[in-house]
Amino acid sequence: MRGYKVFAGTANPEFSKNVAKYLSLPLSAADIKRFSDGEISVQISESVRGKDVFIIQSTCAPANVNLMELLILTDALRRSSASSITAIMPYFGYARQDRKAAPRVPITAKLVANMIQIAGVDRVVTIDLHAGQIQGFFDIPVDNLYGSIIFHEYIQNKNLKNPIIASPDIGGVARARNFAKKLGVDMVIVDKRREKANESEVMNIIGDVSGKDVILVDDMIDTAGTIVKAAAILKQKGATSVMACCTHPVLSGPAYERIENGDLDELIVSDTIPLKQKSDKIKVLSVAPVFAEVIRRVYHNESVNGLFL
Repeated sequence: MRGYKVFAGTANPEFSKNVAKYLSLPLSAADIKRFSDGEISVQISESVRGKDVFIIQSTCAPANVNLMELLILTDALRRSSASSITAIMPYFGYARQDRKAAPRVPITAKLVANMIQIAGVDRVVTIDLHAGQIQGFFDIPVDNLYGSIIFHEYIQNKNLKNPIIASPDIGGVARARNFAKKLGVDMVIVDKRREKANESEVMNIIGDVSGKDVILVDDMIDTAGTIVKAAAILKQKGATSVMACCTHPVLSGPAYERIENGDLDELIVSDTIPLKQKSDKIKVLSVAPVFAEVIRRVYHNESVNGLFL
């Protein structure tokens, strides 16, 4: 076979190294630098002619820089005669604007999808897109993996007495229901009203949480306002404990302070985004082995869906 190579951007170096480790393959060499004005300079340091190439790059903060780095890496590899280019994007940035929710606003998820395709990416692999329909913004294959694959075992090993899954908002019901079904437990919904971006007001709990060990499930946590307020009201309604599972720890602004001082007992996240600081309340589980296996399967033309059966 023609072989494959794995390159990494600078967004999450530790994650990229872990993926390469599970593949028993060294990361291929690319010289990524900055001009004095901040522009990105890329030079591929080895031949990729005829190779299937994988680029590992989350478009987390600074999102603009990391996205441009991915696009420039793609262009460099395309012009170096790579046979195919797969973008491994553990965190897909700009996904929160996925529709016109108000007049005269952009659909940034579609814009980013266009940019990635025009740059020359042949396939995208990500995990827990903010909205599943974003897959339809692409005219190339998109594998949207499930973060629950790493959280299930951790939760089961905690042997909670009365576990119940909770969705932190109406939009996350499908994700929470799937999670609850796999664990064989019931679910409740936190009904909230969002006044403006990054601020939320928890209104009510749909369901009974009295005496329950509640597990909040979400795709991302940004400022942690929603998840901390949800934990507070869940405990007011009689929950014994409240933990949260979140694939993407964006954790910006006052997030760490809110988590430390709030009613949330534990936050379990993945390593799609590197943490800015450590916390005794935050547990990180790695999805690097999952992405490594997906890379192997994509290269060998094997089923990716088989991972979740």
